[in-house]
Amino acid sequence: MTEFTGTPITEATHGVLLTEAAAAKAKALMEREQRDDYRLRLAVKSGGCSGLRYDLFFDERVLEGDAIVDFGGVEVVIDKKSTPYLNGAVIDFEDSIAKSGFQIDNPNAQNSCACGDSFH
Repeated sequence: MTEFTGTPITEATHGVLLTEAAAAKAKALMEREQRDDYRLRLAVKSGGCSGLRYDLFFDERVLEGDAIVDFGGVEVVIDKKSTPYLNGAVIDFEDSIAKSGFQIDNPNAQNSCACGDSFH
């Protein structure tokens, strides 16, 4: 599992947390695109070498059954099918020599692949 140094901003009703570093990066990306209608959507999809994979992207839509939680101006959206797989997960952003990008630490993942994008 990836160890996160970021501090979660607040606890979320859908069980997913966003660190300050991830919120700051998401805000910067939305500002660069001049899109104040974007939300950060995290979903679980079938696929990957371990059976399930994360899908993290900006989305302007709100779908029926979505859980939305605001983290200091960045809304994190989780669809109702993905919520049980993501309870307690933390979205962080790391920018180092070793790796750069959004990282997901999910306590529900029993196994994960070497790439870290797929889990079971």
